[in-house]
Amino acid sequence: MERIRITAVRKADYRDLQLEYENPIEHTCDVREGQVWISEGFKKPEGFCDSAWDSISPFVMTLAHGGGDFYDGWMKNKKSAMISCNDGFRPVSFYLEVIED
Repeated sequence: MERIRITAVRKADYRDLQLEYENPIEHTCDVREGQVWISEGFKKPEGFCDSAWDSISPFVMTLAHGGGDFYDGWMKNKKSAMISCNDGFRPVSFYLEVIED
């Protein structure tokens, strides 16, 4: 089973949507751009956001099992994917890639 590197490449922050639609909350997303996690096969990395994992895990599972080439040539690297978490107020884009040993 393949190891997968997960890199947070961009984090958006839609203040206008937060003010209009979101109830005030004390704790928001802790992910920082450039942060990296390693998934050993299909295991969620320790400390990785549960909600973000729900969004990216199908792609991690496919890559970990040797799959890829999502959507017939979407990515330049066939053993990778760019997936965002499902937070509409502060989404994070994650680059997933197979670690070639």
